[in-house]
Amino acid sequence: MKLINADWPAPAHVRALTTTRLGGVSRAPYDSLNLGDHVADDAEPVARNRQRLIEQLGLSKQPQWLTQVHGIELVKACDDGIAEQADACWSNDVGQACIVMTADCLPVFFTDRSGTKIAVAHAGWRGLADGVLEQTLSVFSDPAEVMVWLGPAIGPEVFEVGHEVRQQFCAYLPESEVAFKLSVNPDKWLADIYQLARLRLIRAGVSASEIYGGEYCTYQQSELFYSYRRDGVTGRMASIIWIS
Repeated sequence: MKLINADWPAPAHVRALTTTRLGGVSRAPYDSLNLGDHVADDAEPVARNRQRLIEQLGLSKQPQWLTQVHGIELVKACDDGIAEQADACWSNDVGQACIVMTADCLPVFFTDRSGTKIAVAHAGWRGLADGVLEQTLSVFSDPAEVMVWLGPAIGPEVFEVGHEVRQQFCAYLPESEVAFKLSVNPDKWLADIYQLARLRLIRAGVSASEIYGGEYCTYQQSELFYSYRRDGVTGRMASIIWIS
Protein backbone atom coordinates (compact mmCIF):
# COMPACT_ATOMS: atom_id res chain seq x y z
CA MET A 1 0.00 0.00 0.00
CA LYS A 2 1.50 3.32 -1.08
CA LEU A 3 0.55 6.30 1.06
CA ILE A 4 1.43 10.00 0.76
CA ASN A 5 2.15 11.66 4.08
CA ALA A 6 1.26 15.32 4.51
CA ASP A 7 4.33 17.49 4.02
CA TRP A 8 3.74 20.18 6.64
CA PRO A 9 5.26 21.08 10.04
CA ALA A 10 2.33 19.82 12.10
CA PRO A 11 2.95 18.46 15.60
CA ALA A 12 4.30 14.90 15.49
CA HIS A 13 1.19 13.45 17.10
CA VAL A 14 -0.99 14.74 14.24
CA ARG A 15 -1.03 12.09 11.52
CA ALA A 16 -2.25 13.09 8.06
CA LEU A 17 -2.00 11.25 4.75
CA THR A 18 -3.67 10.45 1.46
CA THR A 19 -3.96 6.99 -0.04
CA THR A 20 -3.10 6.26 -3.65
CA ARG A 21 -4.73 3.72 -5.94
CA LEU A 22 -1.98 1.18 -5.14
CA GLY A 23 -2.09 -1.73 -2.72
CA GLY A 24 -5.65 -2.98 -2.64
CA VAL A 25 -7.79 -5.83 -3.96
CA SER A 26 -10.36 -4.12 -6.24
CA ARG A 27 -10.39 -5.13 -9.91
CA ALA A 28 -10.34 -2.85 -12.96
CA PRO A 29 -11.51 -0.18 -13.45
CA TYR A 30 -11.27 0.29 -9.68
CA ASP A 31 -7.82 -1.21 -9.36
CA SER A 32 -6.74 -1.51 -6.74
CA LEU A 33 -7.14 0.38 -3.44
CA ASN A 34 -10.62 1.75 -4.04
CA LEU A 35 -12.10 3.00 -0.78
CA GLY A 36 -15.33 4.43 -2.20
CA ASP A 37 -18.51 2.43 -1.56
CA HIS A 38 -20.61 4.58 -3.92
CA VAL A 39 -18.89 3.99 -7.28
CA ALA A 40 -20.40 0.60 -8.27
CA ASP A 41 -17.37 -1.43 -7.15
CA ASP A 42 -18.22 -4.73 -5.44
CA ALA A 43 -18.87 -4.24 -1.73
CA GLU A 44 -16.56 -7.05 -0.62
CA PRO A 45 -13.27 -5.68 -2.02
CA VAL A 46 -14.15 -2.17 -0.80
CA ALA A 47 -14.69 -3.54 2.71
CA ARG A 48 -11.40 -5.44 2.51
CA ASN A 49 -9.58 -2.34 1.30
CA ARG A 50 -10.99 -0.27 4.14
CA GLN A 51 -10.06 -2.89 6.72
CA ARG A 52 -6.57 -3.21 5.26
CA LEU A 53 -6.13 0.55 5.58
CA ILE A 54 -7.37 0.61 9.19
CA GLU A 55 -4.98 -2.19 10.12
CA GLN A 56 -1.99 -0.64 8.36
CA LEU A 57 -2.55 2.69 10.11
CA GLY A 58 -3.14 1.01 13.46
CA LEU A 59 -6.39 2.88 14.09
CA SER A 60 -7.99 1.91 17.40
CA LYS A 61 -11.38 3.46 16.60
CA GLN A 62 -13.72 3.16 13.64
CA PRO A 63 -12.91 6.13 11.37
CA GLN A 64 -15.55 8.62 10.34
CA TRP A 65 -16.59 7.92 6.75
CA LEU A 66 -18.81 10.45 5.00
CA THR A 67 -21.50 10.45 2.35
CA GLN A 68 -20.32 13.46 0.36
CA VAL A 69 -22.67 15.71 -1.59
CA HIS A 70 -20.42 18.61 -2.73
CA GLY A 71 -21.84 20.79 0.04
CA ILE A 72 -20.44 22.57 3.08
CA GLU A 73 -21.84 20.50 5.96
CA LEU A 74 -19.31 19.90 8.76
CA VAL A 75 -19.70 17.17 11.39
CA LYS A 76 -17.74 16.04 14.42
CA ALA A 77 -16.22 12.62 13.81
CA CYS A 78 -17.25 9.66 15.94
CA ASP A 79 -16.72 5.89 15.84
CA ASP A 80 -20.32 4.68 15.67
CA GLY A 81 -19.89 3.40 12.10
CA ILE A 82 -22.51 5.77 10.65
CA ALA A 83 -21.51 7.51 7.42
CA GLU A 84 -22.72 11.07 7.98
CA GLN A 85 -23.90 13.18 5.01
CA ALA A 86 -21.30 15.93 5.00
CA ASP A 87 -18.24 17.17 3.15
CA ALA A 88 -15.99 17.91 6.12
CA CYS A 89 -15.37 16.52 9.58
CA TRP A 90 -13.30 17.43 12.63
CA SER A 91 -12.18 15.95 15.91
CA ASN A 92 -10.37 16.75 19.13
CA ASP A 93 -10.44 13.15 20.35
CA VAL A 94 -7.25 11.08 20.40
CA GLY A 95 -7.41 8.20 17.93
CA GLN A 96 -10.51 9.38 16.06
CA ALA A 97 -9.74 9.55 12.35
CA CYS A 98 -11.52 11.96 10.00
CA ILE A 99 -11.77 10.93 6.33
CA VAL A 100 -12.86 12.43 3.02
CA MET A 101 -12.70 10.69 -0.35
CA THR A 102 -11.62 12.23 -3.65
CA ALA A 103 -10.78 11.48 -7.28
CA ASP A 104 -9.89 15.00 -8.57
CA CYS A 105 -11.55 17.17 -5.92
CA LEU A 106 -9.25 18.80 -3.37
CA PRO A 107 -8.75 17.29 0.10
CA VAL A 108 -7.80 20.00 2.61
CA PHE A 109 -6.27 19.13 5.99
CA PHE A 110 -6.36 21.43 9.04
CA THR A 111 -4.71 21.46 12.46
CA ASP A 112 -4.02 24.07 15.09
CA ARG A 113 -0.40 24.65 16.07
CA SER A 114 -0.74 22.62 19.27
CA GLY A 115 -2.38 19.69 17.49
CA THR A 116 -5.38 19.60 19.81
CA LYS A 117 -7.96 19.86 17.04
CA ILE A 118 -7.90 18.53 13.48
CA ALA A 119 -10.18 18.54 10.43
CA VAL A 120 -10.35 17.57 6.78
CA ALA A 121 -12.60 18.90 3.99
CA HIS A 122 -13.64 17.68 0.53
CA ALA A 123 -13.48 20.66 -1.82
CA GLY A 124 -14.69 20.32 -5.35
CA TRP A 125 -15.29 23.61 -7.11
CA ARG A 126 -18.88 23.81 -5.89
CA GLY A 127 -18.02 23.24 -2.25
CA LEU A 128 -15.03 25.54 -2.51
CA ALA A 129 -17.14 28.34 -4.00
CA ASP A 130 -19.93 27.82 -1.45
CA GLY A 131 -17.54 28.04 1.53
CA VAL A 132 -16.66 24.52 2.74
CA LEU A 133 -13.18 25.68 3.79
CA GLU A 134 -14.53 28.64 5.74
CA GLN A 135 -17.10 26.36 7.37
CA THR A 136 -14.37 23.94 8.41
CA LEU A 137 -12.24 26.75 9.83
CA SER A 138 -15.18 27.77 12.03
CA VAL A 139 -14.36 25.03 14.55
CA PHE A 140 -10.98 26.65 15.27
CA SER A 141 -10.89 29.61 17.65
CA ASP A 142 -8.24 31.52 15.66
CA PRO A 143 -7.60 30.91 11.94
CA ALA A 144 -4.21 32.60 12.33
CA GLU A 145 -3.16 29.64 14.51
CA VAL A 146 -4.19 27.05 11.90
CA MET A 147 -1.94 25.30 9.38
CA VAL A 148 -3.26 23.64 6.24
CA TRP A 149 -2.07 20.99 3.79
CA LEU A 150 -3.58 20.75 0.32
CA GLY A 151 -3.67 17.11 -0.74
CA PRO A 152 -3.63 15.63 -4.25
CA ALA A 153 -6.19 17.11 -6.67
CA ILE A 154 -6.61 17.82 -10.37
CA GLY A 155 -3.86 20.14 -11.58
CA PRO A 156 -4.11 23.59 -13.15
CA GLU A 157 -3.06 22.41 -16.63
CA VAL A 158 -6.10 20.16 -17.08
CA PHE A 159 -8.92 21.42 -14.83
CA GLU A 160 -11.22 22.94 -17.42
CA VAL A 161 -14.29 24.89 -16.31
CA GLY A 162 -16.89 27.15 -17.84
CA HIS A 163 -17.20 30.92 -17.65
CA GLU A 164 -19.88 30.66 -14.95
CA VAL A 165 -17.44 28.94 -12.58
CA ARG A 166 -14.82 31.65 -13.03
CA GLN A 167 -17.49 34.31 -12.59
CA GLN A 168 -18.70 32.78 -9.33
CA PHE A 169 -15.23 32.78 -7.77
CA CYS A 170 -14.28 36.24 -9.01
CA ALA A 171 -17.56 37.79 -7.86
CA TYR A 172 -16.77 36.73 -4.30
CA LEU A 173 -13.03 37.40 -4.43
CA PRO A 174 -11.74 39.44 -7.40
CA GLU A 175 -8.18 38.23 -6.74
CA SER A 176 -9.34 34.83 -7.94
CA GLU A 177 -8.70 36.02 -11.51
CA VAL A 178 -5.06 34.93 -11.10
CA ALA A 179 -6.20 31.31 -10.71
CA PHE A 180 -7.72 31.15 -14.20
CA LYS A 181 -6.24 31.17 -17.69
CA LEU A 182 -7.89 30.72 -21.05
CA SER A 183 -8.17 27.20 -22.39
CA VAL A 184 -7.55 26.25 -26.00
CA ASN A 185 -11.23 25.26 -26.10
CA PRO A 186 -13.71 28.08 -26.78
CA ASP A 187 -15.47 29.61 -23.77
CA LYS A 188 -13.47 27.47 -21.35
CA TRP A 189 -10.96 28.31 -18.65
CA LEU A 190 -8.24 26.32 -16.89
CA ALA A 191 -8.66 26.67 -13.13
CA ASP A 192 -6.01 26.26 -10.44
CA ILE A 193 -8.00 24.73 -7.60
CA TYR A 194 -4.96 24.89 -5.33
CA GLN A 195 -4.63 28.63 -5.83
CA LEU A 196 -8.36 29.16 -5.39
CA ALA A 197 -8.19 27.32 -2.07
CA ARG A 198 -5.16 29.34 -0.93
CA LEU A 199 -6.92 32.61 -1.71
CA ARG A 200 -10.05 31.58 0.20
CA LEU A 201 -8.02 30.40 3.19
CA ILE A 202 -5.99 33.60 3.33
CA ARG A 203 -9.17 35.66 3.07
CA ALA A 204 -10.52 33.65 6.04
CA GLY A 205 -7.48 34.46 8.18
CA VAL A 206 -5.00 31.60 7.61
CA SER A 207 -1.43 32.82 7.16
CA ALA A 208 -0.12 32.34 3.61
CA SER A 209 3.08 30.89 5.09
CA GLU A 210 1.06 28.16 6.84
CA ILE A 211 -0.55 26.72 3.69
CA TYR A 212 1.37 23.76 2.29
CA GLY A 213 1.04 21.19 -0.51
CA GLY A 214 -0.54 21.52 -3.92
CA GLU A 215 2.07 19.80 -6.08
CA TYR A 216 0.18 16.75 -7.40
CA CYS A 217 -2.18 16.22 -10.34
CA THR A 218 -4.63 13.34 -10.02
CA TYR A 219 -5.56 13.58 -13.71
CA GLN A 220 -2.02 13.42 -15.11
CA GLN A 221 -0.47 11.03 -12.56
CA SER A 222 -2.57 8.03 -13.57
CA GLU A 223 -0.20 5.47 -12.04
CA LEU A 224 -0.82 6.90 -8.57
CA PHE A 225 -4.30 8.38 -8.52
CA TYR A 226 -7.89 7.84 -9.49
CA SER A 227 -9.38 10.61 -11.62
CA TYR A 228 -13.07 10.97 -12.34
CA ARG A 229 -12.46 13.48 -15.14
CA ARG A 230 -9.94 11.20 -16.80
CA ASP A 231 -11.72 7.85 -16.46
CA GLY A 232 -15.35 8.42 -15.51
CA VAL A 233 -15.85 5.03 -13.85
CA THR A 234 -13.11 4.83 -11.24
CA GLY A 235 -12.28 4.45 -7.56
CA ARG A 236 -11.66 6.93 -4.76
CA MET A 237 -8.67 7.82 -2.60
CA ALA A 238 -9.05 8.57 1.09
CA SER A 239 -7.54 11.54 2.90
CA ILE A 240 -7.18 10.80 6.61
CA ILE A 241 -6.16 12.84 9.64
CA TRP A 242 -6.13 11.93 13.34
CA ILE A 243 -4.47 12.72 16.67
CA SER A 244 -2.32 9.74 17.67
